[in-house]
Amino acid sequence: MNYTKKDLGSFRLHLIRTNKFKTVTMKVLFHTPITKEEITKRILLSDILLQSSKKYESKRSMTIEAEELYSASISTGNQRLGNYIFTSFNLQVLNDKYTEEGNLEKAIEFLSEILFHPNINQKSFLKDKLDLAKYNTVVNLSTIKENTTNYSMIKLLEKYDPESPVSYQMLGYLDDLEKIDEKNLYEAYLKMIDNDYVDIFIVGDFDSRKMVSVIKKYYKFKKIKKEKESYYLPVKKPRKKRLFAKEVISNTQSKLSIALPIMKLTPFERDYALTLANLIYGGGTDSKLFQNVREKNSLCYTIHSFVSKLDNLMVVTSGIDKSNYEKTVNLITSNLQDLKKGKFTDKDIQIAKEIYDTSLEEIEESPLSMINEALSETIFDVEEISIRKEKISKIRKSDITRVLKKINMDTVFLLEGVKNEEN
Repeated sequence: MNYTKKDLGSFRLHLIRTNKFKTVTMKVLFHTPITKEEITKRILLSDILLQSSKKYESKRSMTIEAEELYSASISTGNQRLGNYIFTSFNLQVLNDKYTEEGNLEKAIEFLSEILFHPNINQKSFLKDKLDLAKYNTVVNLSTIKENTTNYSMIKLLEKYDPESPVSYQMLGYLDDLEKIDEKNLYEAYLKMIDNDYVDIFIVGDFDSRKMVSVIKKYYKFKKIKKEKESYYLPVKKPRKKRLFAKEVISNTQSKLSIALPIMKLTPFERDYALTLANLIYGGGTDSKLFQNVREKNSLCYTIHSFVSKLDNLMVVTSGIDKSNYEKTVNLITSNLQDLKKGKFTDKDIQIAKEIYDTSLEEIEESPLSMINEALSETIFDVEEISIRKEKISKIRKSDITRVLKKINMDTVFLLEGVKNEEN
């Protein structure tokens, strides 16, 4: 992998050259400080821009053009990372050596047509296109409870800190949907194009000089952006007394979710010791939670912990029978307390380090992982892979216990299943 980054003034271009893939993958990433109201607008924009454009006036004509480009794939997505909302427009197309000369440039131009030349009338999106985007959003919101793991997470974070972006759910909001019309959505589009920070990532086998020229030709952003706000959310002190909440759902299985805020960490603790602490606690099948809660005591179907470093937060999720609720919470709690006291071995640390090293080696196995790696190094100040491998190898037990002592349980949410299996 050969990675170079070019600051082109109004946006940054990331060129990741590799011959591992037959495709070239491109991601145009817009990001700006998040507000609740912005989420629903971005969802609608992601939908409506892929319905039609000035040149391709229907979804059908867009689909035909994509097929002409040897089945080029276009997709969009929205996610919250810390204090920002990220809106991506993605292209994947076969390398010219497997198609014909110039196909890649045509595909890049096709994505630019979608981004910069929307199908509008008198500075407004078309009503029928917006109505369809709204309908799709309503359908997605109506099925929100079907994925009980995600729904449990949404409800947990709403209870944990309802005033913080951490509580925002990324499927949109019906109350905000009602306020959006053709005109103010177009204004939101212009705001995104003109004011968002923009990073463009390209992964594949290509000529770097030619690629820079092609991107400059089709992707023109007018403004030089000001200094950014922090991506990290403020550290939240844990409650003096844990908050317990629940909601009943018609399901055979219950979902348990626990929020554990992490007190102020140094960059070294955040990027290295915390990673190993999570792997030892609940980050895999060798973890204490998996072995003690699931395997030894059979209290759950699944159990897992993960860390959101930008939110200063650890989350534990588990699928349980409601009858095992108290035992499971107590065992999750006692396992954390034991780790804080140093009740883990050098072998536990070594296994965690091996898992971490394997994850680094797998980064180059997919274009998306490589893009995420470049994003982390550029925006979140994560160090290069070689440096991370060296530093993780030097982590000691005392480093891990120091971090664990900064993690405390705050909010426990149970999505209680009440449906009997025989029914």
